[in-house]
Amino acid sequence: MRLSVAERREELLRAAVEQIEARGVAAVRIADVASALGVSNALVLYHFSTKEKLVAAAFTYAAEDDLAHLRKLLGRRTTALRRLRAAVRWYAPTGQAKGWRLWIEGWAAALREPALREVTRDLDKQWKAAITEVIAQGVAAGEFHCPDPTGAALRLTALLDGLAVQMTAYTGAVSRARTQEWVDEALARELGLEREALAAAVR
Repeated sequence: MRLSVAERREELLRAAVEQIEARGVAAVRIADVASALGVSNALVLYHFSTKEKLVAAAFTYAAEDDLAHLRKLLGRRTTALRRLRAAVRWYAPTGQAKGWRLWIEGWAAALREPALREVTRDLDKQWKAAITEVIAQGVAAGEFHCPDPTGAALRLTALLDGLAVQMTAYTGAVSRARTQEWVDEALARELGLEREALAAAVR
């Protein structure tokens, strides 16, 4: 069966993500992606004219599912506090968000590759904007107090990213239970709540 352009592009992006996860951004080659699918290098280059463009598109593709799930969690018809805690718990390295190894690879490679840096920066902004918005909604609704939703979103995501590096790069460095405890403590602190009050509010 002949694939449409969109289907072929998605197949190539899926293969690129798998190859990046297996080999790392620096080591992966156009030939690796082509070989994984049994197609020619020329076909990959037809859709993505350079390795840099393929890698940047692969990261965007990998993030789309997670961003869609984040928006779904934050769009639920419940309190801002419940939505925020669900999103933070899911995004945390103890949750179900995919691809922490992939993102750590991406952050490292973005230091040297402008196209990838632009992609990762844009995705990072989308995460922070979504978290900022729901914090602001909670403040407006009187659920909690946070004088700086933007700063709170940045601090929370920075903590989660840092914990993800520890848990991914150094197995056993931090336990899942301790990580979850720190995440809940940080969220409660940013919202001006006691941790017990946070737990009670989302039961």
